[in-house]
Amino acid sequence: MMNPWISWGVVGVAVMVTLSSFLGVFEDRVDYNTQIKPLLNKHCIACHGGVKKASGFSLLFEHEALAPAKSGKPGIIPGDADASEMIRRLTLDDPDERMPLEHPALKPDEIELLRKWIDQGAEWGDHWAYQTVEKPDVPKIGTFLSRLGITENDETKWAKNEIDHFVLQKLKPEGLKPSPEADRATLIRRVSLDLTGLPPTEKEVTNFMNDRSPDAYAKVVDRLLASPAYGERWTGMWLDLARYADTKGYERDPGRKIWRYRDWLIKAFNDDKPFDQFTIEQLAGDLLPAPTDAQLIATGFHRNTMNNDEGGTQDEEFRTAAVLDRVNTTWDVWQGTTFSCVQCHSHPYDPFVNEEYYKYLAFFNNTRDEDVTSDTPTLRFYSSTDSLKLVSLQQFIARSVADRRQATAQAEYFTKLARTVEPKINSHDFDQFVNASLLDAKYFGFQDKGSARIKNVTLTGRPRLLIAWGTNAPNATVTFYSDSLKGTVLATVPVPKTGSAGNDTVQLIPLPAVQGKHHLFMALSSPKAPKEWVQIKWVSLQPSLPGQPLRAIGDQDKLLLELLNASPEQTPIMLDGSSDLARETHLFERGNWLVKGKRVTPDVPKAFPAMESTLPKNRLGLAQWMVSRQHPLTARVAVNRFWEQLFGTGIVETVEDMGTQGIPPTHRELLDYLAVEFMETDKWSVKKLLRKMVMSATYQQRSEVSAELLANDPFNKLLARGPRVRLSAEAVHDQALAVSGLLSAKMYGPSVMPVQPDGIWQSPYDGESWKQSTGDDLHRRALYTYWKRTAPYPSMITFDSPSREFCQLRRLRTNTPLQALVTLNDPVYIEAAQKLAEYMQRKGRLPEAQIQAGFRRVTVHTLTPKKLAVLTQLYRSTEQHYRQNPDEARKLMARQDATPQLAALTVTANTLLNLDEVITKE
Repeated sequence: MMNPWISWGVVGVAVMVTLSSFLGVFEDRVDYNTQIKPLLNKHCIACHGGVKKASGFSLLFEHEALAPAKSGKPGIIPGDADASEMIRRLTLDDPDERMPLEHPALKPDEIELLRKWIDQGAEWGDHWAYQTVEKPDVPKIGTFLSRLGITENDETKWAKNEIDHFVLQKLKPEGLKPSPEADRATLIRRVSLDLTGLPPTEKEVTNFMNDRSPDAYAKVVDRLLASPAYGERWTGMWLDLARYADTKGYERDPGRKIWRYRDWLIKAFNDDKPFDQFTIEQLAGDLLPAPTDAQLIATGFHRNTMNNDEGGTQDEEFRTAAVLDRVNTTWDVWQGTTFSCVQCHSHPYDPFVNEEYYKYLAFFNNTRDEDVTSDTPTLRFYSSTDSLKLVSLQQFIARSVADRRQATAQAEYFTKLARTVEPKINSHDFDQFVNASLLDAKYFGFQDKGSARIKNVTLTGRPRLLIAWGTNAPNATVTFYSDSLKGTVLATVPVPKTGSAGNDTVQLIPLPAVQGKHHLFMALSSPKAPKEWVQIKWVSLQPSLPGQPLRAIGDQDKLLLELLNASPEQTPIMLDGSSDLARETHLFERGNWLVKGKRVTPDVPKAFPAMESTLPKNRLGLAQWMVSRQHPLTARVAVNRFWEQLFGTGIVETVEDMGTQGIPPTHRELLDYLAVEFMETDKWSVKKLLRKMVMSATYQQRSEVSAELLANDPFNKLLARGPRVRLSAEAVHDQALAVSGLLSAKMYGPSVMPVQPDGIWQSPYDGESWKQSTGDDLHRRALYTYWKRTAPYPSMITFDSPSREFCQLRRLRTNTPLQALVTLNDPVYIEAAQKLAEYMQRKGRLPEAQIQAGFRRVTVHTLTPKKLAVLTQLYRSTEQHYRQNPDEARKLMARQDATPQLAALTVTANTLLNLDEVITKE
């Protein structure tokens, strides 16, 4: 019989083990994302991450961290910290063995945290921003009775929508309370500047102040959202992301006509185009079924990449640079994640490996733009006469092809050819040059007895060769051969003379019917001018128009040629190549485009949900995947960016980086709530999202800061007060024009050249100069100003706008003294001050009344007696100066009838435009 004490001892141990396991469930779990990942990133991953995998040990991915290292021992054994090599190396005394190598040892509590995490099973975790967005519950506020409306409570009385619930949830543990609502004048100015980029008019302020209805503020918000100025304001923000400019960049920086893309943005914002469709059209509008002109223009987003037109550059290098920029910009704008470093190596901190970069790049690698001087492909906008020719061509095809479906397909094909001049082969792709060269490293040229090859072109069903060429040589002829210079002669044709304006001619050359893929060779005979060049810009093999002679040029062929030789307005667009023009994508070894690695096909990183099998593996499928409900980043990033525009700082401050190295969100649940609302409830409506934000009590708070708030939350991360932010460069400019009565309401059209200081623009290559606009174009909103990348509009740059050579995700605000010099001396602000002074003069007889009227005009507030006294003293001393120096008054006012009083008011008005409360949104 068993000893009862032994029996009870065994049972006791079993109970203790069971109890220990049971209590372990309630033990504080170490969180990988918030506690372990930051520790590893700080101390370990520089040597054991995506760039370096010292000793074969990496902490970037779970499978790598748990695998045996170079020594054969696993660094981490889940559930057993004591047996884990990582813990052993962290606790050694020998500096040659102890980790981190050649760096201070981890603190005991940090090692203990890692030990505890491993003992708990070393559970990995996905970074919060890479997890599918789930909608959190809205926090309850106030008391049970106040939520029912039975009793009053400060929290339920203050809150206006769900945003405020999340904000209060963060304030309460800190013992903080939200600030009272801003006064009405401040509020209408704030929301007007935020939603339209313009200050309210005096009439709008008066109407709001007198409207005592409960929805007075809501009516203001709805009016602003419906204003045409709304689209202009948000387009201004997006142009930074799109790196929009009116020039191509790099050293020569010549002009580019892409303003139609800017106009598309204005209309898209004003029409409240759903953000998912807004995304798809910009990334892949050309791949939509039967894309409209507007959808093609939208693809200008990725045609804002720079072109290098400088002689001696290699087009393929800069084509590749543009593709890389598109990959990086797409991630920056829609994914808020640093992806560019993955070009050279796996990401040091986030779960992206080197190969995934090139799989993603493969989505963009088939685009037809190739860094050519002509900026093709472009969408061509024909004159009314040429448009009728295109309609005539379409009608001819409809009459000539019996099968309606085939007729439609052919009409669409030739319409696309006429509107885009694609598909074509650019002449820099020719090879096997004899007595030939790329002229100025741009277009192919050859001289007498010269030749070249066009490699691997499909001739089946393509008996028409379109060619853009020209020469100054008399009687030059070119012979085309199949497969070699001794092969079958396909055609011999004279080369047209180059036009007086230096234009080449698009010519159609009938070819015999040939099947399959072949090399095309061309040889030049130019005995009368053997040193004169024949230049070819591009060639294109095309099917025949219906009803046209096989070996001659028919009437409809001539009609097509007239269209191709026209010089219509154009805008750059995206188009993909297929068949012979499709490209393979390879890894670049160590990021070097000249050293190709293994071939890859389009795909998305494994850290994210996979693309659905029904989606095409092209830009369209990629864009649709990006705006799917399962994608963790797109909605979060968009909500965070719009929040940052209103509040000055994003919920995630690093708008450009939501990855593991970005600053954690201050209100993660609020961000996720708004992201889900944006996608599901608001159906991607930006206007509804912005309305929700500006209707919150959080947004409507006073921005004044108490000593307590400044001590507890100096950067307003907890949102216990309203936003107070220096206006953007565009808003500072537009406000000055608006309050002075100069601002033009004209919308759309080519960029304009308003007044700017002399000597700014230098264009040594093409001799372009700043041709000052006239009429309405002289005083238009800042987003219409001509943007030269190498010499941007000076007052914009001084107020922190970018050069737009690359995507700019947020503007870091400065307060350089140059800003005061702009608002005090720039000719735009001098003219605004002159007009504002004339307004002030009409508003009162005494200087005090005039100054008060000017201050109300620019700030919608009334001056305090102390400030009024200072400005009045400025006026009187300045007036006295101009009485003694009338010539200076005439010079300031640029008019002979200038009075000392008006000149003094101009100086005072100029001072008003420079005040902190004027260039700040309070």
